[in-house]
Amino acid sequence: MRKLYFVAVLVCGVLPLNAQDLATRLAATDYHLSYDDTRTLAVDVHALAFFKDNEFGGDQATGYTLPGFWLQPRLTYQPLDAIRLEAGFHALVYNGAGKYPCYAYHDIARWKGAQYQSGAHILPFFRAQAKLRNLTFVLGDIYGGANHGVVEPLMNPEVNLTQDPEMGFQLLFDLPRYHLDAWINWQSFIFRESTHQEAFTVGFSQRIVLCGKLDQQGRVPQLALLPQQQRSSFNLYIPIDILMQHRGGEIDDTSMGAQTIDNAALGLGMRWNFNNKVFNGLTAEALALGCWQQSGKLWPFKQGLAASATVSADFLRQLRVFATALYGKDFCPIYGAPFFSTYSTKTGGTFDHVLTTHVGAEWSRTFAHDYVLGAKVDTYLCSTGKETLADGSVCPSAFNNNFSFGVFFRCSPRFELKRFKR
Repeated sequence: MRKLYFVAVLVCGVLPLNAQDLATRLAATDYHLSYDDTRTLAVDVHALAFFKDNEFGGDQATGYTLPGFWLQPRLTYQPLDAIRLEAGFHALVYNGAGKYPCYAYHDIARWKGAQYQSGAHILPFFRAQAKLRNLTFVLGDIYGGANHGVVEPLMNPEVNLTQDPEMGFQLLFDLPRYHLDAWINWQSFIFRESTHQEAFTVGFSQRIVLCGKLDQQGRVPQLALLPQQQRSSFNLYIPIDILMQHRGGEIDDTSMGAQTIDNAALGLGMRWNFNNKVFNGLTAEALALGCWQQSGKLWPFKQGLAASATVSADFLRQLRVFATALYGKDFCPIYGAPFFSTYSTKTGGTFDHVLTTHVGAEWSRTFAHDYVLGAKVDTYLCSTGKETLADGSVCPSAFNNNFSFGVFFRCSPRFELKRFKR
């Protein structure tokens, strides 16, 4: 069995990266300001319906199903060419749920809200945005999730279905061959005598292009986004991603103390776009990854390393087949899938190492730009070393297969209410 597994890893390493491309189509938002929208009052509606079934085996994670939708209507006004204001609300609904705990979603702190919302998990939404040449400032609800473009081993695309909108401050800097996304997501605010910790995440995502150019969203351009005369192109780029999460605060009255954990990724990627009706593009990316626990005891280890290689092939414009192989030792991603981690979210134990092959396919169909139908299949083939449980007992090495399937539908219509004279 072990020999067959390593053969599978080698085969996946040469199969026809960016497995988050479907997540970009479903959850990302264009942050650029348009001159045509100046002095225009409009309603932008962003909604995503999803059904995602996670059938997980082994001791790394417990399976679950996510059936539901989130809705985000916003009143948008651009008083000047370089300023945009947005206000509305974000509502998350899971089918069959009647109450939602009031706390920062996505496992930020150990506390759980004692109060509940009925019917839906609802948060107010406000964004103020200003642009100075190549630099964009964002305050309030920032462009998070899929907009960051963080490599998948460090950020699971599923966060676009489950987490609260990111709130805080963001800087976006764009040049033809360089993109920077720097942000702080303030996830838990505390008052005096609060029974939970302050929590926030700081992130830096950079793309440095050595050959070729980035698109308007700071991403390596895909075939469907290129003009006809540029359909055949080659891009060589360096991805750099850093995530730091801190829990604590100067007025923290809990007994947990300050806790700070870090993730980082550095690599080299290549993207070929082909002017072909069937085979549209090929992407390859190799990454060195690390984690570091500066303070606290959230992880049972202080630091760890991992390495991954990813390849993907695009067919018929919106069909993608991809494969990732990752090996980690004492490695834990803050927001990544649990199958890239040597820490078990199911048992609380730690694995001697993890060797994971992530193979899958994703497809999407865009209707009139505002509507996207998509589907994705993921398979995680995991070989884990010996597992040490919290009580000190040791479990033997294991191999398991984890499967996930999801269907999604995004609606993002825009309704213009009034256009004022300039």
